[in-house]
Amino acid sequence: MDLAGIGIQVVLLIVGFVLLIKGSDFFVDGSSNIASILKIPTLIVGLTIVALGTSAPEAAVSITSSLSGSNALAVSNVIGSNLFNMLMIIGLCALLNELKIGRDVLNKDMPFLVIITLLLSAFVLIGWNLSRIEGIILLAVMVAYIFYLVYSAKHSKESEIIDKPKMGIGKSIIYIVGGVIGIIIGARLVVDSASYIAIAFGMSETLVGLTIVAIGTSLPELVTSLTALKKDENQLVIGNVIGSNIFNLLFVLGASSAISPILINPNMWVDIALLVGITILCLIFGKTQNKFDKKEGVILLALFVGYMAFAILRN
Repeated sequence: MDLAGIGIQVVLLIVGFVLLIKGSDFFVDGSSNIASILKIPTLIVGLTIVALGTSAPEAAVSITSSLSGSNALAVSNVIGSNLFNMLMIIGLCALLNELKIGRDVLNKDMPFLVIITLLLSAFVLIGWNLSRIEGIILLAVMVAYIFYLVYSAKHSKESEIIDKPKMGIGKSIIYIVGGVIGIIIGARLVVDSASYIAIAFGMSETLVGLTIVAIGTSLPELVTSLTALKKDENQLVIGNVIGSNIFNLLFVLGASSAISPILINPNMWVDIALLVGITILCLIFGKTQNKFDKKEGVILLALFVGYMAFAILRN
């Protein structure tokens, strides 16, 4: 075992974390400020700009994996990232501060996430693969969803508008671009160094995808959500998680399979079934009180710990 190499990777891991934290902080500030200038509802920013920006690492990793033929990593990365987003991010944020959910999210966006998760499961069960045609279908659904978001935002009466702008649009754009660059570079460093360390200790590619890579590429969502929570932007937290999961399923897997058909290991049926179940569970939690409370946060975090233990023992 190359101890010197592992030591270097640990340093790069720490640098990656720093870039992720500062990049996410800049990104939230810039995005929120532009939303305020353009009078765009906070929720729509979370579901689109923030969600797409923080999902960039998943897109980069999965599409690159698809191009190089590492399909197991492409699929496991998305499934693991979506589970992490719902179990860890929503769970932790709800534990720190109850997350109220808007009616539009409960009645439209969360049910839509359930539907496309079921659609993905159906595609997989047909032949344990994702074909180019299925990938194109997922991409088409994503385009239609974005158009729907823009339309509905302009006609929604409950959407929250952010307070008075704190900086000009030029500086906001610099914050956003700089934040995205920091997020992508930081996530890349975290994923590469963590994967190197994990593989050095004998972990499989699928396990690395479901755990180390999935968590690493989801760190932007986690840091961005915690930053938004600190700034009392609860709608941005929920919008970020739901939007990121939708983006992962429709764009990341859609683009990956459109580039190269993805063969899926039948052993991943447990992970896919769990993804469907957790997505439905989050919808149920939200519907009960129009929020995620601390008790539900504890349940989601416990499920995350249990899943991580299962994934590691299964390896």
